[in-house]
Amino acid sequence: MPAVPAPPPRIRVAAYVIRRHPFPALLVFDHADFPEAGTQVPAGGVGPGEVPEQAVLREVAEETGLAGARVVRRIAVDGRAHPVTGQPRLTTFLLLDAPADGPSAWEHRVRGEGDDAGMRFACRFVPLPLPRPLTDSQDAWLGRADPHWATPG
Repeated sequence: MPAVPAPPPRIRVAAYVIRRHPFPALLVFDHADFPEAGTQVPAGGVGPGEVPEQAVLREVAEETGLAGARVVRRIAVDGRAHPVTGQPRLTTFLLLDAPADGPSAWEHRVRGEGDDAGMRFACRFVPLPLPRPLTDSQDAWLGRADPHWATPG
């Protein structure tokens, strides 16, 4: 019997949005209605015809409401499978600069019709390096953006 081919990986992006003043801080969020999901960075799928730089700006705006972020560069491509489903995925991590103004913490309700529609996210900037790892090892590539930002341990 022939082997069943593995499904193609889901193509995704993840955002390291950094506010640099008064000190380097990373944009993270928690699901207000599902705290067990853990602290994470904006991330999601790349749509048809999108390049990672477009997708990451869309995901940041959708999940946090933050406007005015600027893509600096790609950091890494991570091929780890989804931790719960085991489904293959290919995630491009990108470094973004956040606008210097705006709040340090806020709540955002996702609009639209996607899977996240209606979810409430508690967003905030956390000083770097982080005190503990993020959900799904999303902080794994911070040290590639700046060695001083690597999560200890």
